[in-house]
Amino acid sequence: MSSSPPAHDSYAALRFREFNFFVAARFLLTVAIQIQSTVVGWQIYDLTKDPLSLGLIGLAEAIPFMSVILYAGHLADLINRKKIITLALLAYFSGALLLLLFTWQLSWVIGTWGVAPIYLVICLIGVARGFAGPSFSSMVVQLVPRELYANAVTWNTTVWQVAAVSGPALGGLLYGFTGITSAYATVVVLIALSLSLITFIAARPVPQTEVRESLKTRLRDGISFVFNNQVLLSALSLDLFAVFFGGAVALLPIFASEVLRVGPEGLGLLRAAPALGSALMGLVLAHRPPLHNSGRKLLVYVAGFGVCIIGFALSRNFYLSLGLLALSGALDSISVVIRGTILQLLTPDGMRGLVSAVNSIFVGSSNEIGSFESGVTARLMGLVPAVVFGGSMTVLVVGITAWKAPRLRALNLKDLV
Repeated sequence: MSSSPPAHDSYAALRFREFNFFVAARFLLTVAIQIQSTVVGWQIYDLTKDPLSLGLIGLAEAIPFMSVILYAGHLADLINRKKIITLALLAYFSGALLLLLFTWQLSWVIGTWGVAPIYLVICLIGVARGFAGPSFSSMVVQLVPRELYANAVTWNTTVWQVAAVSGPALGGLLYGFTGITSAYATVVVLIALSLSLITFIAARPVPQTEVRESLKTRLRDGISFVFNNQVLLSALSLDLFAVFFGGAVALLPIFASEVLRVGPEGLGLLRAAPALGSALMGLVLAHRPPLHNSGRKLLVYVAGFGVCIIGFALSRNFYLSLGLLALSGALDSISVVIRGTILQLLTPDGMRGLVSAVNSIFVGSSNEIGSFESGVTARLMGLVPAVVFGGSMTVLVVGITAWKAPRLRALNLKDLV
């Protein structure tokens, strides 16, 4: 009599106590960052009335982020990742505290120097994010067994998306109903709570290697590993250019203020809509992980993301705009889970921090540099044409990737687990 295979446990990763502390800490940090991003965007646009100033927010974060990310990935493979995360959270906390002081006790700073001090704080946050990213990404797989990597990535992504739903909506409501000071104070408290949760996770040893290679050698090996793997390179490139061209988030304050006319409260809902779609899709993926025909699904859903962005640009109805943004988030969630699972399954343990850093250059920086691109094209082409152009370029990138990367088209993640 043959025994039936064990049933799929959709909540397997959540049965590990330290994994729960990890995702809870990341949840609080993400809520805080999203509140802060929403408030900063509205504050800067309110002070400048210039779409390019919104694009400069992304550039102010991307430059320091990209300056440190490879070194941060190198460190994440050599020293305690919990220590790196703790120090990065302290830097996040310092930045949030400065923004609070600028708008509360030290409002004369902005009155004298304009938005320049805010951009300087964003630079500090970019450095913190650069060091936190590789360690967060590398630490998650130290908390669960290998056979649960896909499940852990799915839940980690889902919890992040729930936070990304809560943060913008909460930021818009706090700004609109209680004022900017209370919004920034909330950010400070949430980051402090995130920092406290990290202390409940035991420090994990980094993977041991017989030879300690130089930073230059490890950077070369990490970059070579990514560029010599067609599946990994094409998946990361697809996300890089899709987000670079297809991101409309940086311009949402203008849509909320001048196109849809819904104020900061409406901006919070617009910012939350993509993450709401992502969170709901994440719950579906936890029960039905996209392990079959994964490459084709990745291509189709990224193309769908681009179509949603085009539709959003042309919409003049607030609820239709919310729906299109939510659908774009749902489609993006599938691509995030597939790409994250590819990254964890194909990367050797001793290179996780560095490869995560390379991934962050492809993916993480594309959001901020894409924000700058959106600001520039909006100034040159106008708001709506710029977003339509970006969505169209996303669809074009998918077509080129499908043509040039046959191994990605044929990918089945089930074969790698």
